[in-house]
Amino acid sequence: MLKRTALCLTLISLALLQVATNCFAREGGKKIRVLVWDEQQPSQKSSYKNFLGNHIAEHLEGFKDFEVKSVALNDPEQGLSNTLLDRADVLIMWVHGRKGEVSPAKGKAVLERIKAGKLQFIALHSAHWATPFVEAMNYRTMQNAKKAFPAPEGETVEFKIVPPARRYTTPKKNSLPTPRFYPRKYPGGKTVVTVHLPNCCFPGYRPDGKPSHLNVLKPGHPIARGLPRRFTIPNTEMYNEPFHVPDPDEVIIEERWPTGEWFRCAAVWNIDKGKVFYFRPGHETYKVFHEKTMLKVVENAARWLGGLKK
Repeated sequence: MLKRTALCLTLISLALLQVATNCFAREGGKKIRVLVWDEQQPSQKSSYKNFLGNHIAEHLEGFKDFEVKSVALNDPEQGLSNTLLDRADVLIMWVHGRKGEVSPAKGKAVLERIKAGKLQFIALHSAHWATPFVEAMNYRTMQNAKKAFPAPEGETVEFKIVPPARRYTTPKKNSLPTPRFYPRKYPGGKTVVTVHLPNCCFPGYRPDGKPSHLNVLKPGHPIARGLPRRFTIPNTEMYNEPFHVPDPDEVIIEERWPTGEWFRCAAVWNIDKGKVFYFRPGHETYKVFHEKTMLKVVENAARWLGGLKK
């Protein structure tokens, strides 16, 4: 009898947990407003009949706690108008071949909202070079530099900023990692810190569609909810460390390949009051986001981040 009662209580608890997951994550029953942005390159059509961004948006629309809008680069104001950004709680971005077309002004508009905690940002796969992601990593780099090199009383610290030599160029395998800092102390109490901004890329990639194996490092994290501890993506592009970005505040999932490559594939950075989440798996011609685990990560991230809006 006691065992049966305990079993009933367990089932009830699980049912309540599922209800809580599917219910509105915002106070007062407000829906989480998700803006899905996609450049909509034609090559996506081989795996996503209605483009990759629309595919993700359609998945999220299946949950009652999301209000979803899907936009594209060719939309008015590049799909990133102030009206749309002000309304959104979470911005999900897919960028690949047209990464350089998103204006710096739009990237800064997204960053300012992230810093204020008014918008959370999810960058998928090749969005490591998306303008808002680069802006966020540059900002975090400067915050790290200022924290690492405070001005002692009576002295001054200046920062000399060095951007990557060539934007959208993969770093060489033997190149120095970025970001990096070089301080020089001069007589009279002056320090000049040379700050090499992050390349936001990695020295190795291989678009051969071979499988990768993912290990959940933080199973208790909201982004990992409902995921197996280990799982496989049948076909994906390979990215190899080192990823030239500031160290993440959290690495939730690690990805490995049988040939020895690895990547911090699900990582979070705190950007003042907001957060940036990067999720690596993908390639526009592979059906990565037809995998239930991949869609679950995006869903979990949108729900968690959407509940954090200030």
